[in-house]
Amino acid sequence: MKLSQFKFNLPESLVAHNPSSTRDEARLMVLHKDSGKIEHKIFKDVLDYFDDQDVMILNNTKVFPARLYGNKEKTGATIEVFLLRELNKELRLWDVLVDPARKIRVGNKLYFGDDDLLIAEVVDNTTSRGRTIRFLFDGTDEEFRRNVEILGETPLPKYIKRKATAEDKERYQTIFAKHEGAVAAPTAGLHFSRELMKRLELKGVEFAEVTLHVGLGTFRPVEVEDLTKHKMDSEQFIIEQKQADIVNRGIERKKRICAVGTTSMRAIESAVSANKTLKPANDWTSKFIFPPYDFSIANTMITNFHTPESTLLMMVCAFGGYENVMNAYEVAVKEKYRFYSYGDAMLII
Repeated sequence: MKLSQFKFNLPESLVAHNPSSTRDEARLMVLHKDSGKIEHKIFKDVLDYFDDQDVMILNNTKVFPARLYGNKEKTGATIEVFLLRELNKELRLWDVLVDPARKIRVGNKLYFGDDDLLIAEVVDNTTSRGRTIRFLFDGTDEEFRRNVEILGETPLPKYIKRKATAEDKERYQTIFAKHEGAVAAPTAGLHFSRELMKRLELKGVEFAEVTLHVGLGTFRPVEVEDLTKHKMDSEQFIIEQKQADIVNRGIERKKRICAVGTTSMRAIESAVSANKTLKPANDWTSKFIFPPYDFSIANTMITNFHTPESTLLMMVCAFGGYENVMNAYEVAVKEKYRFYSYGDAMLII
């Protein structure tokens, strides 16, 4: 398929800049794969579509406050440093993006916080905006993380044109987030409230957790018309045996296996055994899913509404059927559903 086939007109007014007032009260579009039928619901109505021994696969990655603002030595110029990933815990080496990049060279020191709570030195250039920096910090890892927590901002996507607030710290994080490492939230999971999870549990729905640390590549535009030539960024993912067993029991029982979000789907599709079951893994994936694609594990999916020509929309089209999904998106625009990270949700069954 071609990039231009995933174009649609998305009015700027439909991009959500704030979360819904209550997690589980965002809108929910239900798309039936076989018929293309569409229903309009509220997210907590998801309860009506799942039953005893069905399985929901959740991504339990945790977003860390990745956006820091520091000052360059001598000039005092303000520099934004976006932490991408830790390269070496002992040496406190990090892969980062800097802005404005032209001012930042190897050897430069950066100071963070009024009392220089953290100091970093640039040790390498990786890409035009990418740098490797080393934090010069003698305390424990716990103290270092606490300082990052104090200084860092919730890394809201750039299209949300406002400063991150205290509310974002809580709402741009799923309630089941456990393992720190993501620089963007697995957004389909943001709709789950504690009460809804409890009610699903009482109904007998089982939860399997996987970890995929979402990277900035999730927002990277596709720049080639021929999709086979697009390269995805690698993301680390972990699936434990116990969690794989929960999923495989559900497959065996022919139950609904629901991938909550494109990140959960990407993780499980990167760990398929020869007999089409889920296997444990601790690896990196650069899997790019676009139509046509044969899914092995999940037969149901919860996802947000994605932007035109995004890899996320391509995966959803592969799962729900290209015509079905593009038609559903047309309806979503007409019905003024909210799009992207803080937007509304879609259940594909």
